[in-house]
Order: sequence, then structure tokens, then C-alpha cells
Amino acid sequence: MVLLRVVWSLALVLGGTAPALAQSSAGMVAAPVQVADLAPVVVSGVQPGPGLWLVSRGEHVMWVLGTLSPLPRNMQWQSHELEQVIGESQQVLLQPTVKMKANVGWLGKLFLLPSAYSARKNADGETLQQVLPPPLYARWQVLQQKYLPDARKVERWRPLFAAQELYRKALKAHQLSRGGGVRERIDALAKQHGVTETPVEYQVVIDHPRAAIKAFKQSAPNDITCFSRTLASIEQDMPVMTLRANAWATGDLQALRTLPDSDRREACVAALTNAGFARTLGLSGVVNQLESTWLSAARTALSTNVQTFAVLPMDELLKPDGYLARLKAEGYQVDPPRE
Repeated sequence: MVLLRVVWSLALVLGGTAPALAQSSAGMVAAPVQVADLAPVVVSGVQPGPGLWLVSRGEHVMWVLGTLSPLPRNMQWQSHELEQVIGESQQVLLQPTVKMKANVGWLGKLFLLPSAYSARKNADGETLQQVLPPPLYARWQVLQQKYLPDARKVERWRPLFAAQELYRKALKAHQLSRGGGVRERIDALAKQHGVTETPVEYQVVIDHPRAAIKAFKQSAPNDITCFSRTLASIEQDMPVMTLRANAWATGDLQALRTLPDSDRREACVAALTNAGFARTLGLSGVVNQLESTWLSAARTALSTNVQTFAVLPMDELLKPDGYLARLKAEGYQVDPPRE
């Protein structure tokens, strides 16, 4: 169903497995910040990427790649370790995602399109200038003129959607991209070696799509918090984002451990999962459900295959309570890559 696919894809783009955190209003109406061009040079050309984590129990092993967003736009990722591991694996576990499914036929989806897209806009045709606090709108104007000069249609979008469009354009301007071609490279290697790719999906069935659209319009996410954090990330975090992207490309895990990550994703994911419409549809616990889905798939793969390759967000590999930490607590051997 169009609307919920669009909305939940925002959560996944923002950091699909990030925990839902308590929202804060800090910095929502801060004074406009002048955009600084201080970002370091983005690496390009052939890069090895990070090493792989190893999860094992007995003779069965699973190699895990940590992904990151954003990544250098002009990077050519070529990991000989990855090629060998995928070529010797029996299965590829793709990065965990949420799949939205609506109980309507194709004709029903066509009739839902107009109302779905109208939910992306502010109520009563209001503009961003009308719904945002003046200091926050002033910050938007500075960034919009720099990264999104033709923003007439975006001016009537909900702040949540407008912020993500601005963020996408800002990444491109700084020679960064959300995916860096990582998924495409994995797909190509799996196809080359005839290895089955297995989606790891937590499926949410929407029994009453029209009611879901109505619920979104009536109790939508806290756009202002997400909007403000996104602007702050563009204003302040682009240099560090570039350093983190470079660190992933060059395999510098120590830099990834020490360089701070933006809190934009957590704020926006929390806005989605804590929204009234999410609670109405039973989506507020989806982050924990997604974790359980991946852990179940990983246990099955480790018991069935001699060797498996899996993909997870890098933060789930580095943080002390991430997915691999859960497996380690269950008795699996977990070894980080050599640095």
C-alpha cells in the first residue's frame, strides 16, 4: 500500500534497525545556522571496504558485513574477501527490512493512490512557512536555497517528507550516496556464484488500508523534531559523515568506533514508531520484532549451512547490545575483523 510503504521506507532509510528513542524538543527553534563548506574530500576509486565479522558454532560459520549510510558516491567497492566468502557460501541473508502488505487488490491500490499522496502534504494546503516556527523556517530557507532551489512543491509537504528530500539533495551535493552500490555488488556476486539470497523481512499486514491513511492524517509523526534534527545534521554533521563514509570505504573500523554518528535517524525513526497512527496499526514494537526476525534467520542459517554470508547495519556490529552481541550471549563465537 503506497502511503505506508513510503512512510516506513523513511524509517528504513533513516536507520531501519535503530531503536526507537524518546523524542526531545531540544534545538527545535534554534537560530539560523550558516551553512559551512568544511567537509573533507570524499574518497573515490577502488576501495576495499571494511573487514567481515565471523560468527561460528562448531563447524558452521556466518560472515557478516556491516553497512553504512551515507557512503562515497564515486567509490568502486571491490573486496576480495567478500568475493571469496560469497563464492563459498550456501546462502546470503540480506539486510533486515520491514515489508508492508495491504489487503487490497491492484484495483483497490489504484483507488488509494490519490488519498495516499495527499497524506504527504500539510493539512488544508498549508505551507512549511505556516506550520514551522519562524526560526526553524529561517534555517530551512538557508539550506533550501543551497541544496533545493526549486522547492515549490516541497513547500506544501509535511516537514517529515520535506526534510528527507532536502537531506537526499544535500548528500548528493557532498558527493555522498545513501547506499554506495553495496547492495548491487552483493546481488551481482550472489548471482555470479549461484548463491541464494534470502530476504529477512518482518511483514506487517494492513487489514484496512483506507483507515490506515486516515489514521496517518489524524495522528501523524512528530514532524518538527525530525525536521529540526535533519536540518542540524545537514548544517553541522556533513564533515563527520564524510569522514565516516571514508572510514567505511577504506576499512578503518577504529575511526568508525570513535567518530560520532548523527542522531537524526534515531529522532526520525522515533517520530514514526511513536506516532499515534503507528500505535493504532500495531507498529510501535516493530523495531524489536525486526531484531527477533533476523536473529531467528541467523540461527537457522548457522544450523543449516556450513557457511553463510549476512548483511547488517554497522551499528549493530559495533554497539555492545547489537544483534551480534545477542548471538554471543547465546553462546556463539563472535570475532571481529582483524585491523
